[in-house]
Amino acid sequence: MNAPLPLNALLHDMPTPTPPDTDPQETAEWREAFIALAAAQGPARARFVLDQLAQLAREQRVGWTPELSTPYVNSIAVDEQAVFPGDLAIEERLASLMRWNALAMVVRANQAESGGSSELGGHIASYASAADLFETGFNHFFRAREGLGEGQHRGDLVFFQPHSAPGVYARAYLEGRLAEKDLGFYRQELSATGQGAQGLSSYPHPYLMPDFWQFPTGSMGIGPISSIYHARFMHYLTHRRLLDCTGRKVWGVFGDGEMDEPESMSALTLAAREGLDNLVWVVNCNLQRLDGPVRGNGRIIDELEKLFAGAGWKVIKLVWGSDWDGLFARDLTGALTQAFAHTVDGQMQTFAAKDGRFNRDNFFGQNAELARLAQGMSDEQIDRLKRGGHDLVKIHAAYAAAARHTGQPTVILAHTKKGYGMGSAGQGKMTTHSQKKFDGEELIEFRNRFNLPLSDEQAKNLSFYKPAADSAEMQYLHARRQALGGYLPKRETVADTVAVPALPTYAGFALSADGKEMSTTMAFVRMLGGLLKDASLGPRIVPIVADEARTFGMANLFKQVGIYSSVGQKYAPEDIGSVLSYREARDGQILEEGISEAGALASWTAAATSYSVHGLAMLPFYIYYSMFGFQRVGDQIWAAADQRARGFLLGATSGRTTLGGEGLQHQDGSSHLVAATIPNCKAYDPAFACELAVIIDQGVREMMVEQQDVFYYVTLMNENYAQPDLRPGAEANILKGCYQFSSYSRTPDMGKPPEKLQTITLMGSGAILTEVIKAAQQLAAQGIEATVFSVTSWSELARDGAACQQRALAGEPARETFVAQQLSASEGPIIAATDYVRAVPESIRAFLPPGRSYLTLGTDGFGRSDTRAALRGFFGVDAASIVKAALHQLDVSLRA
Repeated sequence: MNAPLPLNALLHDMPTPTPPDTDPQETAEWREAFIALAAAQGPARARFVLDQLAQLAREQRVGWTPELSTPYVNSIAVDEQAVFPGDLAIEERLASLMRWNALAMVVRANQAESGGSSELGGHIASYASAADLFETGFNHFFRAREGLGEGQHRGDLVFFQPHSAPGVYARAYLEGRLAEKDLGFYRQELSATGQGAQGLSSYPHPYLMPDFWQFPTGSMGIGPISSIYHARFMHYLTHRRLLDCTGRKVWGVFGDGEMDEPESMSALTLAAREGLDNLVWVVNCNLQRLDGPVRGNGRIIDELEKLFAGAGWKVIKLVWGSDWDGLFARDLTGALTQAFAHTVDGQMQTFAAKDGRFNRDNFFGQNAELARLAQGMSDEQIDRLKRGGHDLVKIHAAYAAAARHTGQPTVILAHTKKGYGMGSAGQGKMTTHSQKKFDGEELIEFRNRFNLPLSDEQAKNLSFYKPAADSAEMQYLHARRQALGGYLPKRETVADTVAVPALPTYAGFALSADGKEMSTTMAFVRMLGGLLKDASLGPRIVPIVADEARTFGMANLFKQVGIYSSVGQKYAPEDIGSVLSYREARDGQILEEGISEAGALASWTAAATSYSVHGLAMLPFYIYYSMFGFQRVGDQIWAAADQRARGFLLGATSGRTTLGGEGLQHQDGSSHLVAATIPNCKAYDPAFACELAVIIDQGVREMMVEQQDVFYYVTLMNENYAQPDLRPGAEANILKGCYQFSSYSRTPDMGKPPEKLQTITLMGSGAILTEVIKAAQQLAAQGIEATVFSVTSWSELARDGAACQQRALAGEPARETFVAQQLSASEGPIIAATDYVRAVPESIRAFLPPGRSYLTLGTDGFGRSDTRAALRGFFGVDAASIVKAALHQLDVSLRA
C-alpha cells in the first residue's frame, strides 16, 4: 500500500495567501494601535474606524476590499457561548441511540438473508454526520404547533436533510410515534401494508406519509429555495394581517454538496433583501458529496462563507468542538489557524478517515509549534477531537445566536465528518455515502465507539434498542419535546373552510358572453378581479406572477390590491398619474417575483400548502408563460404535489401556435403531456371563457370548501375570438373532459343529397377548437355532416378510461368510458386536433367507441416564429388541414 503524500507535498503549489511584509515594524505599530483602540473603546468604535478606512481605500483607488472569509475557526468565542441548558450526558446517550437505530434500520433492509433485499438502498453516513445537529434542534429549538387558538404557537417549519431520514425515524421510534415493526419496513411501503405495519418512505414524502413529513426535500436544491419562500410568505401573512407569524422560525438542515444546486443559491439575495430573520439554515459541511469531496482542492466552508456573507446573510462558522478550545488557548503563535488555512478539504477528509496516530504524524507533525500542542495527548485523544458539528455545546451556542439574531437570515456552517463514528467501515471514506452493509466486527466497533448498551449478539443481530419508559433518557426526551409544543415532524391538515361566491357574481360576463370577442387570458383576469372583491374569499387569494403581469393584462390589479413589498413603496413611480400605475405596499396582495419562475413556483407552493403549514387556507393563482412551467420547474411542481398543494397554475399564451412571432423556446406543445403524469393535478385546456369559468368555480370549491388535495393546471390563450354562451347543462361534462359543442349539417339548398350521407366527428381543445369549428362549417358546405366536441381535458378523459379499464381487469362490472358515451351521439371517423404534440390526444385512443377510426393532429416538433395562421398551416392544425384530414378519413371508410 502506497504511503500518503505528506501535507507539504500536497500543498506546494498553493499560492501564498498574503504578499510579503516589507516593513514588519510599521505593521506591528498598526496592529498594536488597533488592538489598543478596540480594548479602550470597544468593538463598535473599532468597526467604525475600519469602515472609514475601507471608504478611504476606495477613494484612493488602492484596489482593496475587505476579505469576506474569516479564519478557519469558530465565529463564536468561548466566552460568548450561551450556557448549555440541557443534560449533556443524557443528550449524548440519546444521540448515540438514534445513530444505532438508524444504522440498524438501513442495514436490516439490505440484508437479503433476513428477508430484506439488497436492492433497497438507504443511507447511514449523512445522518451519522448530522445527528448532533438534529438532536440539538429537537431538544432545544424546533417548536411544534401547540394549536390554532389565540396565543398558541403555530410551530416552526423544519426542512430535514433528506439522506438523514433514517435518523428522524429512529427518533420517532423512541418517541413512540413509530413501532419497531415499522422500522423493519424501511423503504418497503408496499410490503408493510400486508403486515400491519407502516412502511417508511426513502426520503421525506408528505404524500406517502401524510401525518408525518411536512416538506419534501429529497430532490436536492428544492428544499433550500422552498424554505426561503416559506419564510417570506410568513412575513407576507403577517404584513397583510391575516396571521401573526412573529416568533416562528424556518429551520433548514441541508448538505454542503446540495449547495451546488442552482435552486439552493438562487434566492439568497431575496432572503437578505427581505430581512428574513425568521430563517436559519444549518449547512452540514461534512465535506463530501456522493462520490467524493465537495471541494477537494479548496475549502467549501470558506467558499460558502463568502457566498452567504456577500449575499447579506449572517454567517456563523461552527468548525471545532470544545476539545480544541484548550489547544487554541495554548497556541500563542497562531500555528493552528495557519495550518488550517493551508489544509484543503480533500486532506481534511483524509484526516477524518484515519486514526489518531496518522493525524499526529501528518497534521500535528507539520512543524514544531503544532507538535508541541499535541504533546501530552494520546493517539486516542487526538482521534476523538471533535469537529464543531459533533459538539452539542458548540451547536447549541450557534443555534442560540442564530435564533436571537435580527435583521438578516442566518446560516450556520457546521463542520462534521461524513459517517461519523462508522470507523473503518466508512468514516470519511470516498464510498461512505453508499455504505449500507456492516459485518459483525464493524457493528461491535460502532457499539463500542458510542458505548451502546448492547451485547455482542444484539449488535451483530442489529437489534433495535429503546430504553425503558421510566428511564432518565426517555423521560428527558419526552419532557424536552413537551416543552417545545409536541413532536416533530408532524403534518397537520386542520383549517377552516372558506365560503365561495356564486359563479354568476364574478363570471356572469363569461357565462353569457353573447359573441363578445376576448381571450381566455383576459377572461381569467376579469374573473380574478371579481374573486378578489369577495369579502370572504378575496383576502385569501394570492395572485403570483413572474414579471409578466402587464403581458397578461393584470396591470389593473396593481391599483386594486397592490404588489406586496415588505418595506412598502419608497418612491413615486414613473406612471403615478396613470390609472394602472405601479403600486407596491406592505399589505399588497400580488407576489410579483421578478424574472424567476423557480421563485414564483416556490411562492405558489408556500401559499398552496398554507392550509397545512399554518392552519390557514390560502388560494394561489400563479400565471405564467405555459412554456416556462412544467418544462422549466417541473421538479418543483412534483414536490408541490408531494406536499398536497392546493391552488391554480395558469399556463398563459399556451400551445405551439397561439403565441405568434415568439419562436421555439416560447411556444408550448407538451405541458399537458407532463401535467397528465401528476396524479393530483387536474389539467384543463378550455377554449372558451364559459368553460374556464366552470372549471375555476369547481376548483375553488374543491380546494376551499371540500378541502380536497388537488391542484389545477389550466391553459389560457392570448388570442381574441368570439365567445359563446355556456351550453345549458354542459357544466358536468366540461369538468369530466368533453361535451358536444355543436353539429353542422349540409346546407339545405345544395341540391340532390348524396346516396349515402357522410358524417364526421371532430374533437378539439384550446386554441385549435376555433379551427375545428371552421373546418366543420367548411365540411358542411361540402355536404358532410360534422359534429364538434369541445375537449376541455384530455387527461381527465384518459384517467376515466384507465379507471374503467382497471375495473374490468379487477373483475368488477364493466362501465363504458365517459368519452365513448359522449361520442356515441355522433357517427363517422373521429378527427382530434390540438395545439400540442399528438401524444396528448393519442392518450384517449384506447377508450374510444370500438370500430371507429381515429386520427390525431398536433404540433409535434420545434416551434417557429411566424403568424398564427402560418404556424397552424405549417403544423397542419388549421381549418384547411383538418378538412383535408376529414376527407381522407371519409374516403378510407367508404373504400373499406
